[in-house]
Amino acid sequence: MRRYKPRSASPFRYFNSSPELIRLVVLMYVRFPLSLRNVEDLLFERGIDVSHETIRFWWNRFGPMFASEVRQQRVSYMRGFRQWRWHLDEVFVKINGEMVYLWRAVDHEGEILESYVTKTRDKKAALAFMKKALKRNGSPERITTDGLRSYQAAMRELGNGERQEVGRHANNRVENSHLPFRRRERAMLRFRRMKTLQKFASVHANVSNHFNLERHLVDRQTYKLRRSAALAEWQILMS
Repeated sequence: MRRYKPRSASPFRYFNSSPELIRLVVLMYVRFPLSLRNVEDLLFERGIDVSHETIRFWWNRFGPMFASEVRQQRVSYMRGFRQWRWHLDEVFVKINGEMVYLWRAVDHEGEILESYVTKTRDKKAALAFMKKALKRNGSPERITTDGLRSYQAAMRELGNGERQEVGRHANNRVENSHLPFRRRERAMLRFRRMKTLQKFASVHANVSNHFNLERHLVDRQTYKLRRSAALAEWQILMS
């Protein structure tokens, strides 16, 4: 079980609400396909009266903090793994009628390493995305992409073109990883700004990684143990 380092000053110290409630609210909104008002109604059923605007403020304030702490632990754990394989892909996201591109890097275990939003998908955008992913996560053994030429041009400039693999079905890992995000996008009735899309995609990715328990690969008892461990680790974030 990965352990998180305690912080010297609590980020919750100026809030009247308990850290446990804030963690629960962020978890419910980011992990599950719920709107702000859905979360408000579910909390009210538990006897907790919190406005949907408060929920919006909490996830904007604490979501990136939680995501950053989860990501740092994941990166330190995977840097020494020699057989690390990445899958890269981009999807269309509509913002106010305009199409933008959400680039994502996913490893061989289905963990989402990086999310990056651009207005184009040319060499310049691919290069910026890959530089950010490599700087924050280290260098993989192999990188699998689709046939988009922007990847090849960017990797050639970075000097790691020999690591690229292109195959018809080789990139199914990253294609399937888009599905949870698409469900959240529908629940949120789409995004209105690139900045909001970038923030939510990054937070959602790291929360999904934390609760990626490979349920379809393990028996019920193992799944329950992993779920309990993930929830216990979530409860001590930022403590």
